[in-house]
Amino acid sequence: MVMNNIFAVVLTLATAALAGRAPLPETASIRVRPNHIISHLSPWMYGSCIEDVNHEIYGGLYAQRIFGESFEEPPTTQITGWTAYGGDWKPGTGGLTVNASAGAKLVRNMGIVSDCTVACDIRFPDTAGGNAGLILRVSDARTGADSWIGYEVSLSVSSQSLILGSHRNNWQPLRTVPTHLQPDKWYRLRVDLQGSLLKVYVGDNNGPALVYNDGKGAIASGVVGLRTWNSRVEFRNLAISDHAGTVLDGLNLSGSPKLPMAISGMWDPVVTHSAVAAFVWDATNPYNSAHSQQIAFEGGSGTVGVANRGLNRWGIAVQRGKAMEGHLYVRGDSGNTTLTVALQSVDGRHTYAQQQLPPAKATWERRDFLLHPTGTDSHSRFAIWLSHPGEVNVDQVYLSDTGKALFHGGPFRADIATKLVDEGLTFLRYGGSMVNAPNYLWKNMIGPRDKRSQYDGTWYPYSTNGFAIPEFLQFCETAHIKPAFAININESPKDAADMVQYLNGPASSLWGAKRVADGHPAPYDVEYIEIGNEEAINGSKAWYQRYLESFERLYDAMHAADPGIKFIIAAWWRPDEPWCETIAKALNGKASLWDVHVNADNLGDAEHVDRTLTQMQEQFAKWIPGSNLKACILEENGGRHDLQRALGHARILNVVMRQGGFVRIDCPANCLQPYHENDNGWDQGQVFFTPDEVWGMPPYYAQQMASLNREPLCVDCTTTSVDNDLDVTATRSEDGKTLVLQVVNSGDTAQTGSVNAQHFASRKHVETWTLCGALTDVNTPENPRKVTWHKAQVEMLAPTLHYTFLPHSYTILRMTKR
Repeated sequence: MVMNNIFAVVLTLATAALAGRAPLPETASIRVRPNHIISHLSPWMYGSCIEDVNHEIYGGLYAQRIFGESFEEPPTTQITGWTAYGGDWKPGTGGLTVNASAGAKLVRNMGIVSDCTVACDIRFPDTAGGNAGLILRVSDARTGADSWIGYEVSLSVSSQSLILGSHRNNWQPLRTVPTHLQPDKWYRLRVDLQGSLLKVYVGDNNGPALVYNDGKGAIASGVVGLRTWNSRVEFRNLAISDHAGTVLDGLNLSGSPKLPMAISGMWDPVVTHSAVAAFVWDATNPYNSAHSQQIAFEGGSGTVGVANRGLNRWGIAVQRGKAMEGHLYVRGDSGNTTLTVALQSVDGRHTYAQQQLPPAKATWERRDFLLHPTGTDSHSRFAIWLSHPGEVNVDQVYLSDTGKALFHGGPFRADIATKLVDEGLTFLRYGGSMVNAPNYLWKNMIGPRDKRSQYDGTWYPYSTNGFAIPEFLQFCETAHIKPAFAININESPKDAADMVQYLNGPASSLWGAKRVADGHPAPYDVEYIEIGNEEAINGSKAWYQRYLESFERLYDAMHAADPGIKFIIAAWWRPDEPWCETIAKALNGKASLWDVHVNADNLGDAEHVDRTLTQMQEQFAKWIPGSNLKACILEENGGRHDLQRALGHARILNVVMRQGGFVRIDCPANCLQPYHENDNGWDQGQVFFTPDEVWGMPPYYAQQMASLNREPLCVDCTTTSVDNDLDVTATRSEDGKTLVLQVVNSGDTAQTGSVNAQHFASRKHVETWTLCGALTDVNTPENPRKVTWHKAQVEMLAPTLHYTFLPHSYTILRMTKR
């Protein structure tokens, strides 16, 4: 659309006068030509990426309050004097072994030390994985990869290196030294700590392999622990020496008390009074997956049972007068095995609600319950027990809120779901590394949720299918958000075609009828499907070839089932990789979009994104002239959730809007994150939550600002500024009556200037939205709106508007014609 009145808006800025000084002579200007449309923007620019990394789903959006619902987590080994935070720690060859895990740690419960020497023998059975070693001066340890404070000194056979870093609920690499290491060989790792100085010794070498001074900000004291990052490893012969002497710990479990009760790892024993209990993690005839939990009351009086405290035992939130409902499956040895279910305080002293269930029978039967709490507790537990002698097996436990606490009655936490809707999301991608797990297959995701087997997921080895592709689509349908999802490239063509028929086919079709039977009569009308995720990220040419072959097989089957579906390429983009050219040519006319994943933590990342997208568009024009193949960003990634990340996203959003003719979708990751339960890194949630609270982080408010002010046309805008600190994009409405300037000031100095809008007959008042603060500012439960946008109006004394762009800020100016 060309406007009748051609006009230009010129914004002239000068650095603000500080401390009475005259403004600097340098100026910045923004020239907007609203009649010069550079792109028609897709409505899907305001997206997000959600997957079950860090329990965004299972423990988050999914209304299931039980974590460990199917009793698949193995019983936890008890190690006297130590606490495990993740991982499966077991006896090894004269020591202690742990399987590869993303940040599992074992922390010694006693002996806070400062200046000391800590040494331990370490052995890696193979070259796979990441690293493992000692953690020192540890405090505030919790379950989660980065959920602790302290130093990490680790070895890596795979990268042949010695690694030193610090954790303050994050990961800060300090020094890496090349070190020759062999698999299946013991190495003595020793660390001398004196104040801020760390000296690290490896093997029999007399001299230190690494010396580092952490300066004034050094971590002063704490306990000792062991940690692995995705490596299978064995530890033995720990020694801790300080001025008081030397403590030796062989890390041999033979001296630890045997675990008397085999209880699935996310559940705890409930044994009261004189009751005699026995527990079996039972692999015989489970209701679902591979195990059920056997509970036996063998004598005495009291109760015998198990209790669950939700995600990583952070507690189940109950509220007085707010009912909770659920069900479980039971089988027993006789008609006397009557179970009681209850909501209790974490220590079991207070019972907020309880219900007795009909006796168990010899075969599996479902038992429903409805609990009405008489108290409020954010950290309660759900308990199941026998009150009389008998034996019962329990499996597949479900507990959720009711009524308005569920989003439109679906299996979704209403507080989290509503927060996503309020963010203004227009697009949601369900995908990521979770789809690369071998058993992430769609036919395991349909039918009754209680019978969907758990599987070894990318991010959690006992992942649930209770929330899967159908539930994701149901949520998006209810929230009025455009969905897209990724599938595993190992799906068979027949299964992929069946999936399309299940999702989009008529009720009269074979798989459409199964969808109807699952409770969704109408087709889902899925438009976007991504085939794979980050395929060939390792650069392997064989993987590129395998991906292309898999894509073509799956495309042929799915396109035949529904020609209207748009397919997304997930091969890792490398402009100089010949296979990217081969894939682009082979899939031209088949794929609609190529997914590019980018970094977004740093203020300068947007410049790299701009270059990448520009080069990509040029390559497509060269390789496949006239092609309609476009780009999308389905993951903006990083490890921050502060104001700096918000500004990083705002700058990238400006870039993709200016490239809106080529880029059709933009999705920052991660959509959600549980507070203090970040198990797998990727500390980048836009919405944080606890069992009973939900709040947005600064990137959430940046996205909300942009979505509230979205207009469909990106218009020409040229900008010059001091140090290039200002990044500006201009958009307008179809009718030309509204003009929006989106301005990111990435500098640490305010800039002030004037908007000459004499050819734009603006109303007297201009609406403004501003998000600003310190770059490291985040929101917390105690101060959930510390960083949020502030809306105001500024008076426009025609034809000039004077305005100050604050340092480290994202500002939107919205002008409307009279």
